[in-house]
Amino acid sequence: MGEHQPRKRSRQHFETHPTPTTVLEAPFHGRSKWYFTREEIECFSPSRKDGIDLEKESYLRASYCMFLQRLGVKLRVSQATTSCAMVLCHRFYMCQSHAKNDWRTIATASLFFACKTEDEPCQLSGVVVAAYEIIYEWDPSAPTRIHQREYYHEFKELILVAERLLLDTIAFDLDIELPYKPLAAALNKLNVRPDVATAAWNLVNDWFRTMLLLQYKPHVIAIVSLRLAAVFHKSRLGNRRDWWSDFCVTKVIHEIYILEMERRHATPPPTREFVWPLQPAGKPVHMARTCAFHGCHSPPHRQPSNW
Repeated sequence: MGEHQPRKRSRQHFETHPTPTTVLEAPFHGRSKWYFTREEIECFSPSRKDGIDLEKESYLRASYCMFLQRLGVKLRVSQATTSCAMVLCHRFYMCQSHAKNDWRTIATASLFFACKTEDEPCQLSGVVVAAYEIIYEWDPSAPTRIHQREYYHEFKELILVAERLLLDTIAFDLDIELPYKPLAAALNKLNVRPDVATAAWNLVNDWFRTMLLLQYKPHVIAIVSLRLAAVFHKSRLGNRRDWWSDFCVTKVIHEIYILEMERRHATPPPTREFVWPLQPAGKPVHMARTCAFHGCHSPPHRQPSNW
């Protein structure tokens, strides 16, 4: 098949049987199942066992988050649904390796399932077509090809198999709490300026592209985001100067503040993707040809950031 012709995709590009490794092998002693320490995330993920270092895995995480953002905009689903899909992907890759599971397939299945959990049903046909067009946007014939019976049914079956793998991997745990509700409650309780409120929402949306949602509870993320937004805009919230101390997040605020400062001063990511050399076990893993994730239109409440 020619160099520029996308190859037919096989189920072998992700594992058909979940084999949780390393982080989730041990019982959870006195902690919530889906919350991990920074050391566990950075040093003991399943991908680390397969030779993918932290830099590569961080890039892959950013890639599927950007892909999900684009797919969500294309399907016109809410930001909450897109964020839920990001959390599903984060959880999946804390149990499974990037070397054995194509992130484009897993991300597409995650968004399709997130639409169900967020009570925002989306037709599978629409998800299949939209995802295929984004994955192969470099190919002008992709929008026509995906409507052909052979390509459509094969990609559709791939997504359905990935959805079953996703559910098996997370053990059908559908309890996903997002920081939006506690943030909205805090905004309603405190006298918050519009610019500070917008900054807080933007920070919360940014955190979904990191692993902070797998380190801290949703209410912690919400309060920290509001506190940092107030700091950046030099705004005082509430009647007390240390209102956030009631939520026991003082230490977390300091840690995330440092992280945010590092992110803001980091070198901007490349405008085009490139392929990290993965070494899959067993049969070769077919990764879809890379494409540029540029021109992603943000939802109305989302302002441009450094991502």
